Amino acid sequence: MPSVLVVEDDPSIRQSLIEVLAEHGYAVRSSADGFGALREVAQTPVDAVVLDLGLPDLDGGDALRMIRGISSVPVLVATARDDEREIISLLNAGADDYLVKPFSGGQLVARLSAVLRRTSHVPPAAPAPGAPGAPAADALRPTTVGELAVDPGARTAYLAGRELRLTRREFDLLAFLARHPGQVVSKRRLLTEVWREPYVDDQTVDVHLSSLRRKLGERAAAPRYLLTVRGVGIKLVAPR
Repeated sequence: MPSVLVVEDDPSIRQSLIEVLAEHGYAVRSSADGFGALREVAQTPVDAVVLDLGLPDLDGGDALRMIRGISSVPVLVATARDDEREIISLLNAGADDYLVKPFSGGQLVARLSAVLRRTSHVPPAAPAPGAPGAPAADALRPTTVGELAVDPGARTAYLAGRELRLTRREFDLLAFLARHPGQVVSKRRLLTEVWREPYVDDQTVDVHLSSLRRKLGERAAAPRYLLTVRGVGIKLVAPR
């Protein structure tokens, strides 16, 4: 039975989250503030944390950074804030996913299950080359697009000789686009091939693309590598 720590200061919302998660087989602990959450994580490790941002003693973003200082536990941020820059900041600070309030119990359970699948602390053994489920050789082949070099095997990416500091999901997204240079890839295909989850929405892709653009030194209004084809998708190209 996976264990979850719910960090929420509103008693009625906290109780509702506890009931939903318990009904779906989770062992639930809770805290009404940030420092209490830190004590819980430090003293009795859990499998995941659902973290509200509007806490009485700590801003949720600060609580997230402090949790990351002591644990790699998956963190699902629950927030009423939908500012893209703040969401990008939270993902870069170590959040594994986020939900914008109000959300249903079904959405919470689906996102939490997806986070736990993606961030399992005991990853399955890699299949032998050529075995079912093993990565195709093309998927591990280094790719160069302009001054951008991506090596999926080493999980490194360099731009003009400078290593890019990418989150896990940002790298997966860039590596997939690098395997299909010049091809327009739909957001739906990115959700299927990169996230591999049916419950992730288009906004999640947009947020990660925006963060990736920033690290590539470009903006959507002045793209260099990541070109948006309106109504179709995104493609990775060499700057002209």
